[in-house]
Amino acid sequence: MPATKLSVALSLGFLVVACEPRVEEPVPPSRDARPAPIVQGPEALENHNAKARCIHPTEDKPKRTLARTGADPACPPDDLAKPPLLREGKVVFVDAKDEAVAVEIAQREHDRARGLMYRKQMDEARGMIFVFDRREVHQFWMHNTCIPLDMLFVDDDGTIVGIEENTPTMNDSTFSVPCASRYVIEVNAGYCRRHGVRAGQKVRLEGI
Repeated sequence: MPATKLSVALSLGFLVVACEPRVEEPVPPSRDARPAPIVQGPEALENHNAKARCIHPTEDKPKRTLARTGADPACPPDDLAKPPLLREGKVVFVDAKDEAVAVEIAQREHDRARGLMYRKQMDEARGMIFVFDRREVHQFWMHNTCIPLDMLFVDDDGTIVGIEENTPTMNDSTFSVPCASRYVIEVNAGYCRRHGVRAGQKVRLEGI
């Protein structure tokens, strides 16, 4: 979103979320500088007529390093005296030694709009999952988000189709992968590397 448009949106009183998609539509290929997604899985190799699986592969090394750990000192005060309590579920990383995180479930629009804004800490085994009504290419930003995050984009069948690692705090840049997803999971930055979680692996959602 151009800066002029952002300022207009803010002046109209629209507060877009820490991690809410900024544009609910696929990124035009001509403007997407990311590497082309690859096709994975034995079905694609054995059957040329099989539907291709879009996976944005995890890089050998993260493309971003963190400028700091912990909460951003510029973190603004919470705009709510009493933040909402969300119901919780569990995400199990079945291809990463069954590592698991307890997640808050952001399913309603206003909960997705708030996301993890204003949080100053989050336990290693906790996170948030954004549940959308339809699968598409989702774009997120880190507006008013005070802790760095990994963002995992997950398809209907639990396949991690791509990961944005080490997203920086208090940042209005767009973060996305060029594959459609139904869910986006946010965990502490570096979680995926620490626990061996990569694109192409499966997750199991419990209570979500």
